[in-house]
Amino acid sequence: MNSYDLQTIQERIGYHFKNPDLLQQAFVRRSYAKENGGEDNEVLEFIGDRALDIIVVKILMEKFGFYASQCDDYNTAGDFNEFCCEYSEGKLTEIKKRLVSKRTLANCIDQLKFADYLIIGEGDKRNHIEQEDSVKEDLFEAIIGAISLDSGWDMTALQDTIELMLNPESYLEIDDDNFVQIIQDWIGKHSGTIPFYSFGATFRTSFPVYLFSQSSKCIYDKDKVVKFNQYPVCCYLTIANELPEFWGLGKSKSEARMSACKLAYKFLLENELLFSIQDEIDNPNKADALNQLEILARRGYFSIPTYEFEQKYDKNGNPVWKCYCSIKEHKDSFSSVSSSKKDAKKSAAFKMLKNVLGNDN
Repeated sequence: MNSYDLQTIQERIGYHFKNPDLLQQAFVRRSYAKENGGEDNEVLEFIGDRALDIIVVKILMEKFGFYASQCDDYNTAGDFNEFCCEYSEGKLTEIKKRLVSKRTLANCIDQLKFADYLIIGEGDKRNHIEQEDSVKEDLFEAIIGAISLDSGWDMTALQDTIELMLNPESYLEIDDDNFVQIIQDWIGKHSGTIPFYSFGATFRTSFPVYLFSQSSKCIYDKDKVVKFNQYPVCCYLTIANELPEFWGLGKSKSEARMSACKLAYKFLLENELLFSIQDEIDNPNKADALNQLEILARRGYFSIPTYEFEQKYDKNGNPVWKCYCSIKEHKDSFSSVSSSKKDAKKSAAFKMLKNVLGNDN
């Protein structure tokens, strides 16, 4: 791992190390340390696991918790100023479990493309352990452990980084669109890369730039004077070389990032640059229809398709299968008949795929 790699990683997580050796250690697997000497990332994983739990609980309480005195009907004369929460302990445990699950953390490492930087032994290379979810989970936790030590357990720094890496808006029950995920998906389709974010307290002088905003009540252009006391953090977002840079304001890095992504989404929408469902599948075909429908479902266009079967017999007594493909959000279901159950399912899925893509012909 060279200095450029370390700098790239630090830019992506929004934290710059005083001791970059800790960051490099977070990427060192035990297999490499046994072959080459030095320390591995296992203790950092242990530290990061505990730090992650604390910060996730803090995030949940900031989102769902409140004091009785914050309610409109609070009576200062007779009511206790107790701590309240929108959800029960059981529901909070369920949400937290989802946020810190192996699959969630591994997915975050995939989106950040950090597995490519893992430092592993020869045996692990041959077995491609960098592709395993458990290894990616360990890496996520080790990075958080390294930040815990480097920052002297700075809770603000930890929360900023965890929110940037974890993107909890993707998993929490919120009403707003998840613009961070939308922009990440758009960049992935456009160039196969990931968003480039950087953060600062003042604006850059690079051009061109696009309008930046914190909310619908706070929109400025580059020629207007801006007061920074309300929103001290600025996120700079680049989504494509040929497009402007987007500036978002916030009280935290996570908030500023969401603002920049919301602005980028607005720009793409206004300029008709957003991808449609038709852009998702390059080559709709019967052989891949089952997987292609599931891809669209997992990208949020509709629910996972369901399939029902009827078995009948032809005049010669041979079994004939009829498969129905349905999607909750679509009023029409599509069916197909075949002597093969598998073929009937593929044919029904292909009919549904053509319908949702608007390509019935």
